[in-house]
Amino acid sequence: MRIAITGLGTISSIGNNQETLLESLKEGRCGIAETSLFNPQEFRAKTSAEVKNYNPEDYFTIKQLVALDRFAQFAIISAREAVQDAKLTITPENAPRIAVIHSTGTVGGQTTQEHNYQRFYEQGIPRVHPMTVAKIMPSASASQISIELGAKGPVFGTASACASSAHAIAMGSLLLQSGLADVVIAGGAEATITPGFIRSWEAMRVVSQDFCRPFSQKRGGVVIGEGAGTLVLETLEHAEARNAPIHAECLGFGMSADATSILQPDVDGAMRSMQMALDQAKLQPDQIQYINAHGTGTAQNDPTETQAIRQVFGAAADNIAVSSTKSMLGHTLGAAGAVEAIATIQAIKHDFAPPTISFLAPDPLCDLDYVPNKARSLKIDYALSNSFGFGGLNVALVFGKHNA
Repeated sequence: MRIAITGLGTISSIGNNQETLLESLKEGRCGIAETSLFNPQEFRAKTSAEVKNYNPEDYFTIKQLVALDRFAQFAIISAREAVQDAKLTITPENAPRIAVIHSTGTVGGQTTQEHNYQRFYEQGIPRVHPMTVAKIMPSASASQISIELGAKGPVFGTASACASSAHAIAMGSLLLQSGLADVVIAGGAEATITPGFIRSWEAMRVVSQDFCRPFSQKRGGVVIGEGAGTLVLETLEHAEARNAPIHAECLGFGMSADATSILQPDVDGAMRSMQMALDQAKLQPDQIQYINAHGTGTAQNDPTETQAIRQVFGAAADNIAVSSTKSMLGHTLGAAGAVEAIATIQAIKHDFAPPTISFLAPDPLCDLDYVPNKARSLKIDYALSNSFGFGGLNVALVFGKHNA
């Protein structure tokens, strides 16, 4: 069964909609800057990739905001855009056949939770907001999208660290193939730029002090980002029957687990997810023109991913453009799989390879073509997007031009 991508929606540090995201990817804009959501001066990690020029009241009523954590706000904004982009009208008749799978890689309502901790432990206020539980549920974004749009099919969240929203896209494809839905609204959202969360990442010693420099020898680690990405998936038959716009097709996916370490990546797991995705897409390694790498900029991830790509693609790896859009977007954690899938689809539609910006001299262990610092015109029929999460959770997605 062929799966069509008919709608895209996003909000991130380099664009509050997909059109601005596309411009930023082409121009190599950096969304990383000194953190403004709190005072970062006592932190090692003074930078983050915040959503810019964001006022919640531009998107929601005061009554709505009472029940929405920042991550759920981003989720709804991206879902609205994706559904509008897909020219999808949800009616009482089709609502039971429209599903929502939306994810977060962390607690969900990190902003709400941390605010409550400050009130309770620092200020001694013995009460928290009555909507707290509803705001911090990892599935809150999926539920709120369902309520906002009226989707009444299967609705749930996925939580698998940084692979969460890639899992949502894969599970959405499976849901369509099962016949349980005609349309799936799939994606992820994250809003974790808070003092406590950044301290937690600092404790692991994997955060950069300035920029994210994937695959560079002098890379310093991840930069935490925020935002959301949502895709509308449909069976090709359903999309064509309603004359929907088709951005690309989801041709295959692979899911695997390392089963080795909660933090250290493993070549075998990454390799198997990519190979499964290629096999399902019925593509040979030399048919892939672009890979949107997981590319976190950490000491362990980048050479591990490079090695896995070389093992899967063999000699063809030297002819594939491989870039990390996290160099621009920061690491949006549970939203990364969806946001980067959208970046990959835009690359396919517009025939260009997004750059790995802030790139310095390459690590000798990272010896692929990382599209350093400047986007490149490139005819792309087929591309792969990698998402690898803590706990050894791996997803690879293959997208292709419609009727390539």
